[in-house]
Amino acid sequence: MNHLSISFSPHSTLPQRLHTMSSLTEAVVAVASYDGYGRRRELQAFDDTKAGVRGLLDAGVTSIPAIFHHPPDSLPQHQEAAAATPIAATDDAAAPAVPVIDLQGAPREEVVGLVRAAAETAGFFQVVNHGVPADAMAAMIAAVRRFNEQPAEAKRPYYTRDTAASKARFYSNLDLFQSPAACWRDTVFCDMAPEPPLPEELPEPLRGVMFEYTDAVRKLAVWVFELLSESLGLAGDHLSKLGCGESLKVAGNYYPPCPEPHLTLGNTRHTDPTFLTVLLQDGVGGLQVFLDHAGAGGWVDVPPVPGALIINAGDLLQLVSNGRFRSVEHRVLANKSSTGEARVSVAAFVDVGRDRSVRRYGPIEELLTPGNPPLYRSVTVEEFISHFYRKGSERRPRLDYFKLEQ
Repeated sequence: MNHLSISFSPHSTLPQRLHTMSSLTEAVVAVASYDGYGRRRELQAFDDTKAGVRGLLDAGVTSIPAIFHHPPDSLPQHQEAAAATPIAATDDAAAPAVPVIDLQGAPREEVVGLVRAAAETAGFFQVVNHGVPADAMAAMIAAVRRFNEQPAEAKRPYYTRDTAASKARFYSNLDLFQSPAACWRDTVFCDMAPEPPLPEELPEPLRGVMFEYTDAVRKLAVWVFELLSESLGLAGDHLSKLGCGESLKVAGNYYPPCPEPHLTLGNTRHTDPTFLTVLLQDGVGGLQVFLDHAGAGGWVDVPPVPGALIINAGDLLQLVSNGRFRSVEHRVLANKSSTGEARVSVAAFVDVGRDRSVRRYGPIEELLTPGNPPLYRSVTVEEFISHFYRKGSERRPRLDYFKLEQ
C-alpha cells in the first residue's frame, strides 16, 4: 500500500486545511501507517474535516480507513466462528431474551413483576404503551437523520470534543484519540436537563421536536423508576428521591451504511455509566446485548419493535440496587444495509443532575441485611464517571473497581 504523509503549516487556517483535504479519500484512506505518529496523523486528518463518517461516504470512499479497523477477536464473525454454539441463541425458548412489556396491559403488580424479572436478568426490556407520542418518536428519528444528512458546512459549527463547549455538540467518536479503533458512527449530543438549552442553541433540525420528545421521556423515566422502586419492595418514589432522574442527556446516533462492515463496529461492547437509558431505535436494527444463560454467554439481537422504547439499567442502578438490577454489556454492529439507509437511534441518558461531586451513592440501606451485605462502596457520580472513562479500554467491568471485599 502506498502511504501518504499529511502535514499542515502551524499558521494555516481551518479553510486552508479543509481545502488541502478536499479529497477525503486521499487524506484519510491512503494514510495507513500504524506507528504511533502515523496513526495520530490519520486520526487528526479525519477529525479536522469536521464532517464525520458521513463525510467519508459523501467523498466516495469504497473501503474504510485503517483507524476504523477493529481487532478480529472483537468482531462478530470471529466470535461466531470460535463459539461451540451459535452466539445468539434466539430460537431457544429457554434462553434469556429481551422482553417486551406492555406498561398498561396488566394490573400494576403484574407489570412490576415483569419489570423486576427483566431488570434482574437481561437488564434490558422494551416497553409499549409508554406514553411517549408516536409522532414525537418518528419526528425525533427524522430530525437526527436530517441533521446528519445535511451538508457538512451546516454541521461544522457544532463540531467539538469539548463536553463543556455548548449544550449541543456534534462529533464522531468522542473517544477518537483514546480508543484502540474508531466506530462507524456520528453523534449529535444535547444536554436537556436540569438546565435545558435555549431553542436557538440547538441545530435547526432538532428545535421543537427535541423539547417535546425529552419532556415525554422524562415522564416515562419517572414511571419506570417507580416500577423499579416497587420491584425492590420500596416506596414508588424512592429512586426519584435519590435524584436519579434529575439529568437528561440525549445522544442522536447516526450509523451510515458501511462499505466493509466485517472490519468494524457501530459501537463497541460497553455498559452505560448512568442510572437508566431510554433508547429509541429505527427499523434498521443492529443493537445486541450480551446475556448469560446456564453459564454460557452470547450476543442476542434486540430487534426493532414498532412503537417500542428500549429501557436498560446503567451501572449506577446496579450499584444502588446492590446487584439486584443488572447493567449489561451491549454493542451495535456496523450497518451493512444494502439499501443505503443509515441506522438512527436516540439514547436518553437519565442521571443525577446536581451535586455530582459531593452526593454519594451506595447500596440502598433498606435492601441490606446480614445475609445481603453491601457489594459496593459508596461513590460520587463524578468519581465514577471519571473512573469509567479512565478505564475505557479495559474489558474488566467498571463496577468491579468499586466492589467491597466479602
